[in-house]
Amino acid sequence: SFQSSVNISILIVAVVIFLLVLHHNFLGLSDFLKRELSDSNPLGLQPIDFIPAVPQRLADERNDKEISVVVAASDERLGGAIAAMNSIYRHTRSNVVFHIVTLNDTVDHLRLWLSNTALKNLRYRILDFDPHVLEGKVQVDPQKADTLKPLTFARFYLPSLVPHAEKAIYVDDDIIVQDDILELYNTPLKPGHAAAFSDDCDSTTNKVAVRGAGNQYNYIGFLDYKKETIRKLAMKANTCSFNPGVFVANLTEWKLQNITQQLEKWMALNVAEELYSKSLAGSITTPPLLIVFYKQHSSIDPMWNVRHLGSSAGKRYSPQFVKAAKLLHWNGHFKPWGRTASYTEVWEKWYVPDPTGKFSLIRRHSEAYEAK
Repeated sequence: SFQSSVNISILIVAVVIFLLVLHHNFLGLSDFLKRELSDSNPLGLQPIDFIPAVPQRLADERNDKEISVVVAASDERLGGAIAAMNSIYRHTRSNVVFHIVTLNDTVDHLRLWLSNTALKNLRYRILDFDPHVLEGKVQVDPQKADTLKPLTFARFYLPSLVPHAEKAIYVDDDIIVQDDILELYNTPLKPGHAAAFSDDCDSTTNKVAVRGAGNQYNYIGFLDYKKETIRKLAMKANTCSFNPGVFVANLTEWKLQNITQQLEKWMALNVAEELYSKSLAGSITTPPLLIVFYKQHSSIDPMWNVRHLGSSAGKRYSPQFVKAAKLLHWNGHFKPWGRTASYTEVWEKWYVPDPTGKFSLIRRHSEAYEAK
């Protein structure tokens, strides 16, 4: 009987060991399957460039929800996009993925700048924008062919740039973020609205009128109301315009409403009929957006687009107000990396020097530049 109890004990120990080994193998297998599943892209799509691996320490600190931020990066303004991304990255623990839209000849420079500096943990995709999509939609003056900046239209094509996201943030390259971008991302959009912008007559922007810009704050500053096509739209001329340099888009709604096709339609109509205002207050990307989103957009908090820092060399806002702003926007002629703009020291805090030395900060007096 002593022998049989020893045998039973040995059997029990053997069974326990067997179960432990089985359990261990099963765990290994499930880990392996998990890895396999997460490694393969369901659609087999490979973007030009993507850094998927987040160091474990960062993965623990940063939240899982992926926040898509789209920024256009043209070669002559690359330092701007770099500073903008750095300021966003340093102020959030969220899992931000940058979708950097650029032209073919900028890709290598951009990749070097991102991988050889303090930005190497940034998660990003580099997307090559094809200027041919703009053919027939933008009037090109043969004398000023180089003034057409194709990347300013990248924001019209958000669903193709960020195909799997339901929501995205678009930002211009002349911005600095001073708060958590998650707050902007969580901007509530009303049902049926494909985007939220900052209105031009909101109190923060309207503190100082922009000299010589015509009716900067309403539709008549951007659209030619003498044209029948515009009059037929029955859009009130004094409707407050909005700034398209920073916005939050609901991409599901954008696709449902064919926003991209609507914008292209108005671009083509303008080529045929010249519908934009002659004293155009801002960029030629604004008028089609104003038409398509007329009374059909939500609003972002005005502190998330404190703008016109670049419209004159003088200081437009108090230092306290600039400090409180969640996003600063140097729209206008005076960029913080070039001409004498106001509050360049705030911008320089987030600038990361170019390892290739191609992009250098030029500080010159504004008189040396004529407003282009």
